[in-house]
Amino acid sequence: MTGPTRRGTVELRPGYTVLDATGTPVDRAEDVEFTLDGGFAHLRLPGTTTVQTVSAPALHRLTHPA
Repeated sequence: MTGPTRRGTVELRPGYTVLDATGTPVDRAEDVEFTLDGGFAHLRLPGTTTVQTVSAPALHRLTHPA
């Protein structure tokens, strides 16, 4: 992941999922480390060592502390 990293909650639109630490597909996750780059969100979910990339249209909401 490059660029400024933030930590927050990710919610995906219906039909889109990422894998949590147990390998379960989820459409919402908290305490996610993320960056935004060129129309994509790069996500590292808690307990994982991989970065998952989703396109901007897959995102419903990203929230993080100010």
